[in-house]
Amino acid sequence: MTEYSTETQALVRPDLTSPFIEIARDEWARLAGETPMPLKEAEIEAYRGLGEPLDLAEVGDVYRPLSRLINQYAIAEREVHRRTRSFLRRPNDRPSPFVIGIAGSVAVGKSTVARILRDMLARWPETPHVQLITTDGFLYPNEVLNERGIAHRKGFPESYDRRALLRFVTQVKSGAAEANVPHYDHLIYDIVPGEFTKVKRPDILIVEGLNVLQPASMDHPLAVSDLFDFSIYVDARTADIEQWFINRFLRLKDQAFSNPDSFFKRFAGLDEQAARDLAHEFWAGINEPNLIENIRPTRARASLVLRKDADHTVQKVLLRKI
Repeated sequence: MTEYSTETQALVRPDLTSPFIEIARDEWARLAGETPMPLKEAEIEAYRGLGEPLDLAEVGDVYRPLSRLINQYAIAEREVHRRTRSFLRRPNDRPSPFVIGIAGSVAVGKSTVARILRDMLARWPETPHVQLITTDGFLYPNEVLNERGIAHRKGFPESYDRRALLRFVTQVKSGAAEANVPHYDHLIYDIVPGEFTKVKRPDILIVEGLNVLQPASMDHPLAVSDLFDFSIYVDARTADIEQWFINRFLRLKDQAFSNPDSFFKRFAGLDEQAARDLAHEFWAGINEPNLIENIRPTRARASLVLRKDADHTVQKVLLRKI
């Protein structure tokens, strides 16, 4: 833990002053017990298509026990709902969906974690209907960001319509039959007007995004994280995340950026060194400051932290004490 700041070491130190239990990977893997492995190699290959190294052992050791733990939380939450409905003498009220927030830096692997959990949690009989949304849909359109002079801060908290995101999660949590998420197109790097993803009373909703664990403030007295039943922070050393970001930029340069409709098509013709230099510039000027100022400070608010090593494997799990 040498590179993780003094604040982090205090956070995870295995003594009575820490709010977390620190669990080594081998110990965590044993907690899966007899939980079957629901995913096949072909499905894991699809996750690798996101650009992150992943194998059957990683899914079995890390995400199998995690899905089992979250399943237990979801069952317990349903029992609380049942008892509350009984107390209120309203037995026919629908239970609220179980909402999970997943936070972490750009390029740390949040999307992969979210997709694996979506597919694994849907295999449990208690939660067959699992939906995943990302907060990209709640970014202000580029036109608005340009008008406000904050286009260079896309991904920072002020670039999101936090009220709209809160309104959406509140609708889902209150049992609305349907709630809409604006569609964000990564090819054009913008919101697509009039296009939405519909969320229809899931058993579990996963909300993945950079800033989903942001606390309430004077301007925003209720935070979206206040509506989460469970939350995960995906963590790694800053230097490792930067390298992952640069590697991802190089892959996109050779793939998505070459699409003539891509917002980033002007980068497709860069040679490798120029692309590396530009990726480092983006990291140092935008993503690292956002990580340090806004994202990493929310880590201590998570229910669980996945601590990654340089090869993307999870080596430690920090679980909030109950």
